[in-house]
Amino acid sequence: MPASAASAEDIAARLSALGLTTRVEEHARHTSIEAEVPESLLTEAWREALEVVAEADRFGLQASSLNGRTLWAAVHRTVPATGNVRGLGHQR
Repeated sequence: MPASAASAEDIAARLSALGLTTRVEEHARHTSIEAEVPESLLTEAWREALEVVAEADRFGLQASSLNGRTLWAAVHRTVPATGNVRGLGHQR
């Protein structure tokens, strides 16, 4: 498992351990983690959740009166090293 996928899974597991329902989605350049945040979440759990998502490459909070609050994080996929990308016989 690439380091980026392991990091995303770790973030999701730690948010779940705080009692949050998480969703993990793979995208072309990143893995996203979303967690619904209930109104009843205690202050200490909020702090822990923010510490967890701060380990991601990007994170934020979406809040609306219609959909409630969703804490999100994104972990960029690791780009493999390619070496000679032009191949043999294509060097200048």
